[in-house]
Amino acid sequence: MDKLRIGLMGAGNISGMMAKTVNGMEDVILYAIASRTEEKAKAFAEEYGTEKAYGSYEAMLQDKNVDLVYVATPHSEHYDNMMLCIQYKKPVLCEKAFTVNAGQAREVLEYAEKEKVFVTEAIWTRYMPMVNMIKDVLEQGMIGKPELLSANLSYFLEHVQRLYDPALAGGSLLDLGVYPINFASIFFGTDIEKVSSFCTYTETGVDKQETITIQYRDGRVASLTASHCCIGDRKGIIQGTEGFMVIENINNYESFTVYDKERNKILYREAPKQITGYEYEVAACAKALKEGALECPEMPHAETIRVMEFMDERRKEWGIEYPFETQDRQ
Repeated sequence: MDKLRIGLMGAGNISGMMAKTVNGMEDVILYAIASRTEEKAKAFAEEYGTEKAYGSYEAMLQDKNVDLVYVATPHSEHYDNMMLCIQYKKPVLCEKAFTVNAGQAREVLEYAEKEKVFVTEAIWTRYMPMVNMIKDVLEQGMIGKPELLSANLSYFLEHVQRLYDPALAGGSLLDLGVYPINFASIFFGTDIEKVSSFCTYTETGVDKQETITIQYRDGRVASLTASHCCIGDRKGIIQGTEGFMVIENINNYESFTVYDKERNKILYREAPKQITGYEYEVAACAKALKEGALECPEMPHAETIRVMEFMDERRKEWGIEYPFETQDRQ
């Protein structure tokens, strides 16, 4: 496998971003697009230059030249889409949220393990080089002992009807809240003692905005917020005994600034120049596949399941269940 040939599942805006990304990379090829209609697939192929355009997912998965499938469909479809990819022995890079709930995630990953098929979650902030840059500052003790973390991701997305539709696993949590949750997990770990949270609701009964407070066993605290009804600063702030650091845009790290105990700026770093930011997860997949791995170390399967369980617990607290989850139990 000289260059990784990528097939895109779903012809929406996110696939467009991935297409732009792959077209800017050297070691991968934008090979195929699959949509539910041939017309939409051909229009996408013409715009982004894919070699193949398929009017069904199955047709693309039958193409032996597809080396990696990027799943960019709504959350509610991820489970079925990934199970189909695994059935055809196609490695998968699936957009966040990985699935709708932890039960689905376990089934997908168990099937992938059984069939020896590579699968990973495309939570892009896990793969970015800024992660290690921020960790280095914390490990060097530049802000002393980290004690308090806050992270916010809010956008005004009233026009995005999918976010209001329970049948499509709508709400802020799976679309936006997943980023502050992952931010806390990356930098404060997973040794959680207790969590408290609440949300407000849309007229359709899904979460509109939420706040989540995590207490860790060592006494540290993380405060996380997400909303799709207002504009937020997207900042991540980590406060320590000797200073603090401010990370701009937890959804696509732009820069960070470190301050000492007198609040003097002592370090500023910008994120490395990027195509879109998606290239890091693609490169990680290429490396893992070359090494014969079934997961990426940047987002291990165990962590994908843990995050899904964490979000399941929040929805249970809020009394939010999607219609198809109720049907699955019957």
